[in-house]
Amino acid sequence: MIESLASVQQLVLGGVLLWASVVKLRAPEAARRSALKRLVGERHVVTAYRAVAGVELLLGALLVLPPVFAVEAYLAAALGVGMLGYLTYARVKAPDSSCGCLGDKHTPVRARGFLRVGLMVALGVCASFGTDWWLSAGPLVAVAVLEGAVLIALSPELDHLWLLPLRRWRVRLSHPLAGHEYTIPLESTIQQLRKSGAFRSVADSLTSDLLDTWDEGDWRILTYAARTDEGRATAVFAVPLNDYRPDDIHVALVPETDDALV
Repeated sequence: MIESLASVQQLVLGGVLLWASVVKLRAPEAARRSALKRLVGERHVVTAYRAVAGVELLLGALLVLPPVFAVEAYLAAALGVGMLGYLTYARVKAPDSSCGCLGDKHTPVRARGFLRVGLMVALGVCASFGTDWWLSAGPLVAVAVLEGAVLIALSPELDHLWLLPLRRWRVRLSHPLAGHEYTIPLESTIQQLRKSGAFRSVADSLTSDLLDTWDEGDWRILTYAARTDEGRATAVFAVPLNDYRPDDIHVALVPETDDALV
C-alpha cells in the first residue's frame, strides 16, 4: 500500500508541472511581472521563462507516463528545491513581483507559495519510493484529488478560480441587503479603476477628471478626456460593476471627430 501511495504522487507532481508549463507557454509575457525579470534581466526573461516551461513539460510528462523511474521523482524534488531558492530570492530582492509559477495573475510571493513548494518537495521524495505506474494504484488515485485540492488552496494565482467566487457567494448570503436592489457607489468604481493596469497605461494621456459614466449590464463605463500623439481623444474605460477585478478593466482611446478628419 505504501508503494502504491508513493506511485500516486507521480500523478500529482506530473499534473502540477504540466499545468505550470502550459500556463507559461500560453502567457509568456507574464514573465515580465515575475521576479525572473530581476534575476536574468529584461532582455532574456521571456526566453528563460519558456525554458523553465520546457523543463516542466518534459519532467511532468515523464512523471505521468510509464515507465516509472525513481530518478524522475528525484528530479521533481530537486526542481522544488530550486523553486524554494527562487522564491526566497523573489521575497528578498523583488517583494512586489509575481511568482509566475502556476498562473499569469500578479500575485506577490507570500507564505502560501513557500508552503506549496515545500509540499511538492515532500511529494517528490515520497514518489521516489513508487515502483508501479500510478494508474495501478486503484482507489488510492483518489488521494491525488485531495492533494491537488491542497496545492490549489496554496496557490494564490488560482484564487480567482475558487476563493473569490466562494467569497462572493458568502457575501451574497450574509449581506444585510441581500435580495434588495442597491447601487455600487461611483467612488468605489473609480478607486478600482485607479488600481488597474489599464488606467496606469494611459494615465499620462488623460487631461480631465471624469466626464461621464453609465452602466451597461455587469459593466460601468467611465469616460475621460485625453490627448495622444494623433490629437484629442476620449478614454473609455469598462469597469466590472459588481466585482473587484481591476485586472479585467479595459480601455479604449477614441479619437475625437474633428481631429480624426484633419
